[in-house]
This record gives sequence, C-alpha cells and structure tokens, in this order.
Amino acid sequence: MKWIAKTARLIHIHFTLAKYGLDKFVWHNPLFSKVNILIIFFPWRWFSKGEMPDGEAIRLALTELGPIFVKFGQILSTRRDLLPDDVANELAKLQDNVPPFSGELAKKMVEKSLSAPIETLFASFDITPFASASISQVHAATLHDGKEVVVKVLRPRIHAQIMRDVELMETFAGLLQHLMKGIRRLRPVEVVAEIKQTLIDELDLLREAANASQLRRNFTQDNSLYVPQIYWQLSRKNVLVSERVRGVPISDISTLKAKNTDLKRLAERGVEIFFTQVFRDCFFHADMHPGNIFVNIEDPANPQYMAVDFGIMGTLGPEDQRYLGENFLAFFKRDYRKVAELHVKSGWVPPNTPINAFESAIRTVCEPIFEKPLKDISFAQTLIRLFQTARRFDMQVQPQLLLLQKTLLNIEGLGRQLYPDLDLWQTAKPFLEKWMKKQYGPKAFLQQLWERLPLWSDKMPDLPEAVADIARFYQNEAHRLQFKSLPVTTHKKTPNVSRKILGASLLVCATLVGLASPYAEMIQQYSAWIFGIGIGLSVWMILR
Repeated sequence: MKWIAKTARLIHIHFTLAKYGLDKFVWHNPLFSKVNILIIFFPWRWFSKGEMPDGEAIRLALTELGPIFVKFGQILSTRRDLLPDDVANELAKLQDNVPPFSGELAKKMVEKSLSAPIETLFASFDITPFASASISQVHAATLHDGKEVVVKVLRPRIHAQIMRDVELMETFAGLLQHLMKGIRRLRPVEVVAEIKQTLIDELDLLREAANASQLRRNFTQDNSLYVPQIYWQLSRKNVLVSERVRGVPISDISTLKAKNTDLKRLAERGVEIFFTQVFRDCFFHADMHPGNIFVNIEDPANPQYMAVDFGIMGTLGPEDQRYLGENFLAFFKRDYRKVAELHVKSGWVPPNTPINAFESAIRTVCEPIFEKPLKDISFAQTLIRLFQTARRFDMQVQPQLLLLQKTLLNIEGLGRQLYPDLDLWQTAKPFLEKWMKKQYGPKAFLQQLWERLPLWSDKMPDLPEAVADIARFYQNEAHRLQFKSLPVTTHKKTPNVSRKILGASLLVCATLVGLASPYAEMIQQYSAWIFGIGIGLSVWMILR
C-alpha cells in the first residue's frame, strides 16, 4: 500500500506546483520538452491561482508542501547571489514566518507532556506564538521566579509528515542511483540517509536540549557566542523550555548600523566562531540561517553572537577533521599539490587519480578566488565548478561533510550581508595555522601521551617482565647465530642487542615517569627540548 501513498503524494506535489504556476519550470526542462504538450490534459492546472510573482509563488508552494520543502527554501534564502532579489526576499520570510498552528492546541500539548496545568508550570504563558517554523513554534512565557523563557512545541503529527516525504526521497534516490550511472558519484542514497537522520534528530527536543547544553559549555570561557540556558525539569521530547535571549536579528542590518555596531568585527567573529566549533570542538551549529542568529549590542564595538535552535548540529571524526584542516590550510597557502594528495590520501578520490592532472584542475578553479573581497567571490559558483571538475576524477560525495558545507555557505551568506569586503582567507588562515601547530606539534604529542597515561599505568607492572622476555628472546637468537657465524661477530652482537633493548626501555619508562611526575606541567612547557634530548640520548645508546 505504500506505493499508493507515494503516488498520491507525487500527485499532490504536482498539483501544488501547478496551482501556483510553478510546474512550468518542470515541463520546460529539456528532459520533458518532447512531451510537455501533455500538460494541457492535467485537470489540476485548471485550478491555478493565476499569475503572481515567482518569489511569492515559490514561498507559498513550499509552505503548503510541508517541512522538508520549507527547509529547502530556508537554505536557498541565504544564497542571495544565486537568486533574484524578489525571490530571495520572499524566501527569507520562511525563516521564522511559517503559518502557526493553534495556540490552544500548543498549550494542551505542553500540559499533557509536563502533566500539570499551564498555570502551575508558568506565571504567564502567551497563547499567541511569537515565532513559527517548519517543525515547531515558540511561545513566550515567564517562570514563577520572574525569569523570561521561551517554550518550543513540536507541530502535531509532524513526524508522520516528514517520514512520508523522506520515504519518497529514498525511493527517488534509489531509482536515480540504479538508472543513472553518472549520478552514482553523488551517492544520493547515502545523502538522503544523512538528511533523514538529521530530520529525525530535529524531532527530538531533548536531543536539542543536550546539544544546547554542550555548545553552551564549549563557549563558557568565550564571550563571542552566547547560548541560552536549558530548563531540563520543564523539557520533554516534544516540549523544550529555555532562557529567552533578547538581541537584534542579524538580518536587521539597518538597526545594527544605527547602533554603531562594528560590522567588520561582527563578520570576522562569525568566521572565527565557525572555525572554533569545527576545529576546536568538532561540534558545530549546522542551522545558522539568519532566523536563528541574534546580536547582543550592549557593547557595539565588541558585538556578541546569540544563537538559538540547536536541532541540527554537526560533528566530525578525528580523521575528517584532520584532513579538512590540512585541506583548508593548503588552500589558503595555494598548495594545490598538497590538496590533491590529501584528497587521495583521505579516500575522497580513487587512489589511481593522476596527481598532476588533479592539481592542475584544482588550481584552475581556485586561483581566481584569492585576493578578492567576499563581495567578489561566489562560493556557490566555485563549488559548482569544483563539482564539475571532480566529476572528471570520480570524486565521491562525502555525506558526513554535507552539514559542514551547508554551514559554510550560511556563514558566507551572513558575512556577505554584514561586511561585503571581509577577507575570509586572512581571517581564517591564522586560526588554522595555530590549530595545526597545537594539534600536531611536540606539545600535542606529549599531551596525547598524558591522556593515555591511565591506560598505560595499568600495564606498567608488566613492563619489566615484558622487557626481560624480549631480552631472553634476543639472547637466545644470539646463541643460535653463534653456530652460523664467527664467534667474534656473535660476541659483538649480544651487547648491541642488550643496549638496544635498554635504550628503548629507558625511553618509554622515562616518558611515562616524567609525565606522571609533579613536574609534568614544566616538562610539557619545555617539551620540544626534552623530547629532542631524549630521542638523541636514546638513539645514541641504541646505535653505539
């Protein structure tokens, strides 16, 4: 019976597009050029709402089609360099202006989830929502201690609606991957699976609360980003209560300018926050559209970002983080050879990729974008050209990096609005260089040893016996070789073997004991010198 539901949904999608006059974009596609005469036989075209501006038609159609389509419109609204102004302005209304559901219904859902009357839970609760999004809506409330909070409530039956459209996407992705060999490189099935998991996570408000708590903890000592406090005792899977933050919407450029906000600093800080989340914490806000970002301008010269809506967060594994950081840094240094080699090393392109040709292709795409202000650079166009180039080298889409790419595009959109002359490269390069040095220098090496010390300390009692076993093994080997070579040669080998074992053992033991000692902090401070001297002494003892 599922195929019947999917067919009905397809018909509904086409009916909605036709109603707003948008099916013309489908039927005028070259793929349907030979059969587009058939559209006159579709009865739902007879119910068209008539001519209206494309931007308004697109916004209304996406709103009517549901949450997944609204999400798509929200992403597009941040890419003003890709859209006409009228369309971009209309789609911007999707950020926080989706039609709300009944406030009375929201109140009943809160009371049912928290098992108490609304008057018991809050000193006041505003029935009229002040923000409404594709998956939830937000009501203002006040706690009995006078603190202002916001109450986020999931839309009723939202889970069933999203799963219906996701199943449709899965069917399309499977068909595309099976029927079109050229599109397999884009891995549509894996990409849809990533989108599905992201949406499922967004439907659990307790997960969002945990995300907010983690991000707030990450920036406790950093005043560049403020994350509201979560009230766990009032939060459930479909209800989330958090501190209410008051700031200027980041899209309200006129107010920011009127308050003499340092827009250059604000734009640079946005880039720094992005790279801090990605490379310091491996945990980043992946839904940074203008509707979710506010600015605290109590100190206009030092503006502070204020984030809300933590339903979509991204994470990176250590390997992806390392390769990504090295790729960024190589790009900034215009070391296209290293970029090509890193793509092969990470498995993003096949191992037999011709490095020279790949390097040349990357240079051709990327070289023109350097030494230009942000207003003159289109990351969208650059990405399109990179995808076209990558197709020649069979580059695979990396689903785990989709959220990161989306967030980077959002950051570009914000930066373009705030300060078009922002030098994105100059802002990011020092941060990445510092990060690479911290991650992979001698001090980082000793820090990793320190972190592994508890595990190693459990095995320390067995170390002397293990060394003795190794010594006995090599001693037996030396006696065995005595019958195959001259006695004088064998006599010289045995002390050498002992020295090697002793030198290696001393190096390991000295490192462990040094890190465990009261002077560990001092040792780490002078790690480069100590590490070099230790290696030198050990090598001398092993080889002498």
